[in-house]
Amino acid sequence: MTTVHRGWADPGIRRIAILSSITLAALVLSAGHALAHNVTEGDAGYIQEIWGVNIIPFMYLGAKHMVTGYDHILFLLGVVFFLYKMKDVGIYVSLFALGHSTTMLAGVWFGWGINAYIIDAIIGLSVVYKALDNLGAYQRWFGFQPNTKAATLIFGFFHGTGLATKILDYEIASDGLLANLLAFNVGVELGQIMALAVILIVMGYWRKSPNFFRQAYTANVVMMSMGFILIGLQITGYFVAT
Repeated sequence: MTTVHRGWADPGIRRIAILSSITLAALVLSAGHALAHNVTEGDAGYIQEIWGVNIIPFMYLGAKHMVTGYDHILFLLGVVFFLYKMKDVGIYVSLFALGHSTTMLAGVWFGWGINAYIIDAIIGLSVVYKALDNLGAYQRWFGFQPNTKAATLIFGFFHGTGLATKILDYEIASDGLLANLLAFNVGVELGQIMALAVILIVMGYWRKSPNFFRQAYTANVVMMSMGFILIGLQITGYFVAT
């Protein structure tokens, strides 16, 4: 996988990265939601009130969660950032989907729950990890490249656990639970395909730019900064809540 091996020598890059990080931090903080897997009040009320099998509504909720889940989108962007072949994109996205689907379905079905702040902090860490990977940090720091496929699958498990934890908080009805969960998961995957399509189209045009690799460094620094912001929000939320 291609990585960016550029330092901070360019003052312009440093300024762009710092300003972008500050702007993104303000945007995230102003959102007022500490949990990356937060479910809107209207959707939460709907989940708690319905009974029986509701395939289409749960597919819609799953797709909506994915396309509005900035933590998922950031990680997905990091995963495909330097993937140029559709075969490779398919492999990595499938690994992420496998991990995400497995722990989301199993977590809700068996009632596995983890503190939402902790799991979302780990999800923020996944964004940091992938940005550093794209920057070639592990090769420079430790002299080796971690298995990127295994990392994608493992962090997929954590992303699914985060969603399962939030769904469990709303105690959805047991009647029709399996069918609704499967529909929700199908919706998540459809949402992922839509988000991925947009990302790949944008990346396709961006990669044609002669400044792509210089800008790619800045983009991954910003991505890493957003991951740290997510981690900070979750850790702060955890101590405030306890």
